[in-house]
Amino acid sequence: MFTIRASGTIQHCQGSSRREFLRVGSLALGGLSLSALLARQALAAPNRKMVRDRAVVLLMLQGGPPQVELFDPKGKGCTGEVQTKLPGVAFGGLFPRLAARADRLAIVRSFGSGFGNHEQGPILTGNNAFEAPMSAVYARLAGTLHPRTGLPSTAVVLPEAVSPELKLGEPTGPFTYNYVVKNYLTAGKLGPGYEAFLPSGGNQLLQNLQLRLPRERFDDRKELLSQLDQFKRRFERTGELEGVDTFQQQAYDVLLRGITQAFDLSREEKRTLERYDTSKLLDMDGLRKGDLKRLRNLNRSTNLLGKQLLLARRLCEQGCGLVTVVDSCWDFHGDGNNPPEPVGLPLLSPQVDHAVSAFLDDVQERGLSDRILLIITGEMGRTPRKGKNGGTGHWKDLTPLLLAGGGLRMGQVIGRSDKEGGKPATEPYRPEHLLATVMHTLFDAGEVRIAPEVPRGLAQLVVEGKPIKELF
Repeated sequence: MFTIRASGTIQHCQGSSRREFLRVGSLALGGLSLSALLARQALAAPNRKMVRDRAVVLLMLQGGPPQVELFDPKGKGCTGEVQTKLPGVAFGGLFPRLAARADRLAIVRSFGSGFGNHEQGPILTGNNAFEAPMSAVYARLAGTLHPRTGLPSTAVVLPEAVSPELKLGEPTGPFTYNYVVKNYLTAGKLGPGYEAFLPSGGNQLLQNLQLRLPRERFDDRKELLSQLDQFKRRFERTGELEGVDTFQQQAYDVLLRGITQAFDLSREEKRTLERYDTSKLLDMDGLRKGDLKRLRNLNRSTNLLGKQLLLARRLCEQGCGLVTVVDSCWDFHGDGNNPPEPVGLPLLSPQVDHAVSAFLDDVQERGLSDRILLIITGEMGRTPRKGKNGGTGHWKDLTPLLLAGGGLRMGQVIGRSDKEGGKPATEPYRPEHLLATVMHTLFDAGEVRIAPEVPRGLAQLVVEGKPIKELF
C-alpha cells in the first residue's frame, strides 16, 4: 500500500501519518477497499458483448424549454425563425449555428413528456417500473466502472464540476443545487450503488474516490494534479506497482489516470478550449444586478455550458457510457422568480446554440459522431400561447427533443405538431420511446436477451422497448 502525504511525499504504509490525505489501497466503502470493490465487480462482471462501444450525452434544459422557440417555430415566436440546412425546415431565430448543422440532427416534433411540472423523473426514467433513470439502468447492465479505465460508467455534470468555487445565489425549489443532486443522481429501486457519479460532489461513489487534502491545499487544484502526476511518474520509473495484483493496479488507475485526466480541462488544446468557450455569451454578474436581480431562478444560470459539454466529451472518451449535463432556469412564467420568454430566451439560447455546435464539430473531427449520441430535451414544454407579459406556463403535450450522432439516422424531422404547436399531429412519442432509443443505442438487444445474469425486468427495457423507429 502507498500513501500520498500532504507534503507530496510517497511512503509505504508503515510510515503512516495523521497528515496523510490519501491511502490508495484503503478507499473504504463499508470496510471494503477500492481494489476489493473492483475485484468483487469483476466476479459479477456483465457480459461485455451486450455493451456497445457507444455513449450518450443527455443535455437537460431544466425548467421547460418552449418548443415553438427552439426547434418547431410556427411563425409567431418572439425570437423569429432561421432556415436550416434541411429544405423547408426552420428553427427558432436564436439557433443559427444549429440550423447550419441540421443535416447532422434529428428533430422530433411529436414528442411530449406527458407531465406538466418540474419532475425530471419521466424523462430520465422513461417511466420504467424500477423508477430508475436511464443512467442507473446503464450502470446496472454495463457495470458501475469501466473495465479498462476504471472511470464511473455514468456521471452528472453541473456547472460546479468545471468551476467548484461557484456561488449561485438562492433560486427556488426545483433549481436549487440540492434538488438537482437529489433528482438527477437517484438510482430508484436499483439502489444507491448505481447512482450517477457527481464530479462536483454529493454522492457515495464520489466520497469514496475523494482525495483528502488540508484546507489550505484543497483549493489548489493545480498542485493536487501535479502531485498525482509525480506519483504516477515515480511508479512508472521504479516499477513499484509490478508486484500488485490486477485489481490493486486498477485502483491506482482510477485515481491516477481515469479521474485526474478526464476532469483536467487544462489538458485540452487552447483551440479546443476557445471553441467551447461560452463565457462571453452570458453576463453572470449582470443576472444578479439591476432589474434581473429579482428573478431568483436565474441565479442558477451560468455561462459554463460549453465547458460542461467539453467535460462530457472527455468523460465519454475515457469510458463513461452516459453523461447527463444540466443547464438550468428554462422557466419563463414572467412572474416574480422567472423571466418572460422575450427576456429569458436571449439570455440562455445563444449559449446552447454555441456550445452544442462546438460539441458537434469537435466529435465529428475526432471521429466520434457515430459513437456518441447527443440528446437535448427538458422535463416538459411550454404553453404555445404567451400571456400578456410574454410569460408561458407548463405544458405536457409537447417537449423539445433533438438528437445527434450515435450511429442513428440524422438529417430529418420526425413527426409534426398541430398548427398551434401545442399537440402532436402525428404518432406521439413519449419518454418510454426515448428510453428504448437510448437502450438500443447502448446495448445489443440480442445479447441482452440471452444474458442469464440480467434480471428479466431490466432485459425487457432493452429487448421489448420500442424506440423512435425513424432513427433506426
